[in-house]
Amino acid sequence: MDTPDTGQIVTLTFHRFDGLRARLWAFAMMGLARPAMARVPGIGFWKLCGSGTGIGFTPRPNLGVYAILATWPDADTARAALTGGGILGRYRSMASESWTVLLRPLSARGAWSGKAPFQPQADAGEGTALAALTRATIRPSVLARFWGRVPDISGVIGSNTSTMFKIGIGEVPWLHQVTFSIWPDTASMAAFARTGPHAEAIRAVRAENWFSEELYARFAIHSDMGSWNGVSPLAPNPSRLASEPL
Repeated sequence: MDTPDTGQIVTLTFHRFDGLRARLWAFAMMGLARPAMARVPGIGFWKLCGSGTGIGFTPRPNLGVYAILATWPDADTARAALTGGGILGRYRSMASESWTVLLRPLSARGAWSGKAPFQPQADAGEGTALAALTRATIRPSVLARFWGRVPDISGVIGSNTSTMFKIGIGEVPWLHQVTFSIWPDTASMAAFARTGPHAEAIRAVRAENWFSEELYARFAIHSDMGSWNGVSPLAPNPSRLASEPL
């Protein structure tokens, strides 16, 4: 699944933490790891995120799963940092399981913390599997309406066997939300986005101006490292993971 190792690479790493000590460490690192993250060689834009319970699309935090998003100038730099020492090595050693997906940006619009972090590559090539990421800052005045929509959307995506992987993560609980999903092709991704509760929520977002900042990005899958639930979510027959909790 590898493609030429030139151009920006975006990595999204998921760590699972078991036991009280590891979970307390991971929770503390949401604040304490920031100076060390800024010193990681080659790293560009980065974010530390927690997750929600279930498959992540709930307002109740999951203290056992955390994510790190980062951008790199190329795949070799990304792999060297992700397999090396420092703070990223410490995350790996404390986690019971880790999985990283390497992505090439295909399209992006909007901003994240006032920045445009992704550099779309016209020659990246879509291949077969695609990933979608949405990130939004929710206006406090509409929090109840936003989270009132989430159970319907969560139920639909949770039962959708077309998705190879899906999770809801966020920087700040309830206010800063990120959704990430991997789809086998463009058609299955579009079918979910344009129909049902998800499409209704998007119309409400536009009509009622729910977000003070938002970003939408699509990626080609470059490669992956590690495992989740004991296997790679990109392996053949990924639908076996659809009902497994994060």
